[in-house]
Amino acid sequence: MESNDQRYLVQQNKIGDSSKPPVFARVMRSKEGVFEGVSFIKNKEKATVMTIAQAEEAIAWAAKKKSGAKEYATKIICVGQ
Repeated sequence: MESNDQRYLVQQNKIGDSSKPPVFARVMRSKEGVFEGVSFIKNKEKATVMTIAQAEEAIAWAAKKKSGAKEYATKIICVGQ
């Protein structure tokens, strides 16, 4: 049986403005569990913990759908970081 390794967060930092705190991805899913999108929130504890594949999907969606995505450095971090 395959273990679902869910221990990653998606973090964004404003490029060129280190005074702004990072924001974290909160994934939106339908009742059936289908990926619908991502919002970015300041509260790390409420951010969605994901697998690497889910985190990559969230980053790809944000890069395509969020108009200000190029203003942020986006990275995948482990929960404990």
